[in-house]
Amino acid sequence: MGTESGRAIVIEPWLKHAAARANLGRAHVDTRSPEARLEEAVGLARAIDLKVVQAGLVTLNDIRPATYVGKGKVDEIAGLTKSLSASVVVMDCPVSPVQQRNLEKAWNAKVIDRTGLILEIFGRRARTKEGALQVEHAHLNYQKTRLVRAWTHLERQRGGFGFLGGPGETQLEADRRVIEERIAKIEGELDKVKKTRKLHRDSRKRVPYPIVALVGYTNAGKSTLFNRMTAASVLSADMLFATLDPTLRAIDLPLGNRIILSDTVGFISDLPTMLVAAFRATLEEVIEADVILHVRDMSHADSDAQLHDVEKVLGELGIEASDRRLIEVWNKIDLLDTEGRARLLNLVERQAAERRPVAVSALSGEGLERLIAAIEARLGESRLTLELSLDPADGAGLSWLYRNSEVLARAMGEDGRLAVTVRADADKAARLKAKFGG
Repeated sequence: MGTESGRAIVIEPWLKHAAARANLGRAHVDTRSPEARLEEAVGLARAIDLKVVQAGLVTLNDIRPATYVGKGKVDEIAGLTKSLSASVVVMDCPVSPVQQRNLEKAWNAKVIDRTGLILEIFGRRARTKEGALQVEHAHLNYQKTRLVRAWTHLERQRGGFGFLGGPGETQLEADRRVIEERIAKIEGELDKVKKTRKLHRDSRKRVPYPIVALVGYTNAGKSTLFNRMTAASVLSADMLFATLDPTLRAIDLPLGNRIILSDTVGFISDLPTMLVAAFRATLEEVIEADVILHVRDMSHADSDAQLHDVEKVLGELGIEASDRRLIEVWNKIDLLDTEGRARLLNLVERQAAERRPVAVSALSGEGLERLIAAIEARLGESRLTLELSLDPADGAGLSWLYRNSEVLARAMGEDGRLAVTVRADADKAARLKAKFGG
């Protein structure tokens, strides 16, 4: 954790009526309690080093256009911000520019909504050039509407990446035209970065190692599992969005398969649409993966709701829940009691074999062998094994095989020719047969 960013009050507005929640895109969260949403919001606030001095639910019949919450609650929270010396109020909901301006005036504190909070976290976590550009692009698009709608209130706007920064930042003096010019420049730079990433992906395709991508709700244990499988040192902590930029490592599996394992940013409910679009290039590792490991925290009370949230984001990326590449990894079984563990393992066994999840503890390594076996089995479904015969003097042909397939074995046959056993995707297998026979 870094230096404390300020004292914060976290508010979880909860609309009583399901129809009103549906209008906010929250129809599915009837399975997730408002207390769980509040707990997550507090975790998000702490992820940017805010000291949460008060957190609570605010039940609403409807949304007030001017202040989101009613006048009584506005006055009550104003008293809290003063008595607790809070400088930030986090509203775990979408807040319009007008509502933000009115609440900041009433509470004499900075107001951050859920979108702004997630953008702030992403801005702090981004380490690569692409990650930083994507966050700035999303942030400027978000901030642009606030500058336009709140032109007379620029002294209270935050510029650049930081919602928590004070006056004097360069973005404070920026107008719509300057912001749009910066957005256009970032888009140009992102295009260059995407081309570079495409070259890297193309080069990996020429080295025929399948990609296995880890996805899941934030804090589900993806990075811990990544570390366990690769013996790497990726940051893994009990913190929302502990890692952001994708990390890739090549590892060898017991049956001889070499794979590229990819750790990605965690998903979250109500992920800002602009971030889904901004991070699409980063998530292309998932889109093009041969196997997708959906890591779930089975010790979490809202595991089913988190499943829905991840499936929704994957669906926006064109990956449906029925996608054959998906393997559910039921993580954190070490946190379950004896009865809970037995119930979960029984549930695993009752699933159809082709969709059966794998129960693991990324922390202890329990179940890792089963997971690796499941990955190898899934990879084997889409790859063909061929027996080829080459002239021993055909060095160029053998080199081509190493570049375009997975060479499993090679030996000199009794006929004086080189017998080579290879494995390749179906499309490449056709090329191999055409080139070498087999």
